[in-house]
Amino acid sequence: MANNKTNLCEGPLTKQVISFVIPILLLGFLQQLFNAADVVLAGHLSTSGSDAVAAVGVTNPLRSLLVSFFMGCSTGSAVTVSHAIGARNKKDIKDSVHTAMLLSVIIGGLLTVVGVASSGALLKAMSTPEAILPQSKIYLQTHFMTMIPSMVYNFGAALLRANGETQKPLYYYLVTAPVKLVLTVLFLLVFKLDLVGISLATLVSQSLAAFLVVNSLVKSDRDIKLSLRDLRITKKPMVKILKLGIPTGIQSSTYSLSSVVIQSSVNSLSHLTGFITGNAAAYSIENFAEIVTGAYLQVSMSFVGQNVGARNYKRAKKAYMCAIALCTLTVVILSAIVIGFAKPLLSLYIKNSKEAIYWGTVRILFIFGPMIIQGFMDTTSGALRGLGVSISNTVISLLGICGFRIAWCMTVFQIPQYHTPQALFIAYPISWVIISVLQLAVFVVVFNKQKKNAN
Repeated sequence: MANNKTNLCEGPLTKQVISFVIPILLLGFLQQLFNAADVVLAGHLSTSGSDAVAAVGVTNPLRSLLVSFFMGCSTGSAVTVSHAIGARNKKDIKDSVHTAMLLSVIIGGLLTVVGVASSGALLKAMSTPEAILPQSKIYLQTHFMTMIPSMVYNFGAALLRANGETQKPLYYYLVTAPVKLVLTVLFLLVFKLDLVGISLATLVSQSLAAFLVVNSLVKSDRDIKLSLRDLRITKKPMVKILKLGIPTGIQSSTYSLSSVVIQSSVNSLSHLTGFITGNAAAYSIENFAEIVTGAYLQVSMSFVGQNVGARNYKRAKKAYMCAIALCTLTVVILSAIVIGFAKPLLSLYIKNSKEAIYWGTVRILFIFGPMIIQGFMDTTSGALRGLGVSISNTVISLLGICGFRIAWCMTVFQIPQYHTPQALFIAYPISWVIISVLQLAVFVVVFNKQKKNAN
């Protein structure tokens, strides 16, 4: 396979950002497309119908809560490797790669144990309706059995992206995604495994993806080459990975934690016919937008990280601004499409429920309308991570996302006249504005300070 590494420290910036982000976007859209296919197939082929859609929907925040925290460590490894690559320190690159990949196995194992053991209790704490609680619990537990291969794949993919190789993860997904789709249909339609079949199909496809990524790193002829015999935890990169990764994981988890609280609030509106199902379907569609903002977060983090490592602060700033401009353009186009075709898109998930489609449309309008603010927020978050800022970024997210949204749900949303879906959904864009302002202020201060110290 030809090497398509992008040099992040020199060359025409806009062209490089576009070539860097396109494979990430394509991969993200394909991943979400097949994840959405799970929900669609569950609704149409499973024996539970719409209840299966609702059962999957209520587990989304919980799965994201645990996975997001540990995925933060993969971000820490990506930044650590980016800095080492920018500084051209081969020893640090080697130590970081081998430490990161071993950590991925350890983290995946911990996530499996914690997820399986806590699934039932967490779902009950969220006031999950009794009608879908058994299905939700089984689905969540079997999903957590996929965590080791998932972590290995995501850590490995993060290392490849940090090295400028964004196309390889896309190629590997093009191999594994059809496998997952075929197995999902087989397990649902032939073996009647219902939601368990979806998780089993995920386990097989993720294991294949993990193998392909590890194989790529092992066969690499570059500094990120992986040797299974050299897998060990080295203190220096481990400390840096965890120092950057744990706060990033906490930051990522704040989004999911607030979603858990909001899901509890969603469940409190179950008396509204079709609301939980419509909300779950709209949530699945929103993940496509988060792929866009998340992709530009990766762009900003990688470009800023490598150029900071090379002490090229002028290019780092230009890369950040370029990422913001392109992210805004992409989000505007995507939002216009989703809002314009909201009902047909929701109809892919929902059958025979006009009420569910109505409530899904309401959520889409509240989230996709101001989505450009989230794009700015995520891109700035990536730039802060590239600068090596983790704690301040985490505190901002804790206050703006977790703190504000939880406070909103516990105060404003509890007022009878505001105990409505609309009052619940408006909390999202308000929190995005709060965080964006604080993040920008921190970025300006830290960037100028680092630039001054580098001169």
